[in-house]
Amino acid sequence: MDYRTLGSTGLSVSVLSLGGLFVSAAGGPFERARDAVHHALARGVNYIDTAPMYLDSEEVLGRILADTSEPVILSTKLGARPQPFDPRDADALLESFETSCKLLGRSEIDILMIHEPDRPRQFDWWEAMDEARGPVMDVIDRLKDEGRIRFAGLGGTTAYDMARLIRTGRFDVVLTAFNTSLLWREAWHEILPAAAEHGVGVVAGSPLQQGALARIWRDEVETSEWLSRPRREQFRKLYALVDEIDIPLAELSLRFLLAEPRISTILMGARSVEEVDANVDAIAKGPLPSDLMEKLDEIAAMVPFRPHDEPFALPFGRPYAGTPAAGPV
Repeated sequence: MDYRTLGSTGLSVSVLSLGGLFVSAAGGPFERARDAVHHALARGVNYIDTAPMYLDSEEVLGRILADTSEPVILSTKLGARPQPFDPRDADALLESFETSCKLLGRSEIDILMIHEPDRPRQFDWWEAMDEARGPVMDVIDRLKDEGRIRFAGLGGTTAYDMARLIRTGRFDVVLTAFNTSLLWREAWHEILPAAAEHGVGVVAGSPLQQGALARIWRDEVETSEWLSRPRREQFRKLYALVDEIDIPLAELSLRFLLAEPRISTILMGARSVEEVDANVDAIAKGPLPSDLMEKLDEIAAMVPFRPHDEPFALPFGRPYAGTPAAGPV
């Protein structure tokens, strides 16, 4: 496993990290999650991300990590807890942080992120977004001053507004999803330049685009009503290339991201030991050769930005509606 420095934090993170969404009831039995996490750590993964919105992920991770002596860099988030959730209630945000610490079995958290800071219709965090001004920042500043968190982060999905927040200079880490993958590259236009300018570490979430790039979906591509004609043709070109080069699509997607030096770590959603091995083995092969990268660039350029009415995929062919919010713990 290779390691990279996470922006200006000084943290050395594995190039492949573990997302907590499927280390939960969403991923199956506890024993499978436990085995997957322990195996990921044994193979060199040292960073895990979770959140209150990921069902019981914090609780499951807390139980698993209590049984390991491996050093783990951990991030969690503010958002969706307690219910009814008010993103401008500082006391409630502090309560949520304390709940996270209790569930994770930690008194301190390495990175505390604001979940969906870029979607005011979901969570209205800000009094002024371009200044990152709102009660949540008062909470983060207080927790930093008290030594309860080391770094502040953002965890969201919209490239333009995430970049606006990065440019405030208030954040150390950004976890960006659904725009940092082989075909969906909005982050290259907004988030990666802003993060590089401000020394912000980049965590690439959803590298397989919630399953859309995990394997070949020929039938679904031809029949999915939500796919635009240009996107459908783009998938056909991509699949033809995969057939030609004989590299699995999931491996191709991960190794594509490995070539981007501004990305510190790639977040995998592995549910099992076998999936951990597949992802780690793919990364171990290193970045793709330059001629193959050029072919992928040409395919990505066929649809440079997501069409306005194209939904996220969770899984392929189904509109992404978000993860169910966690209730009171």
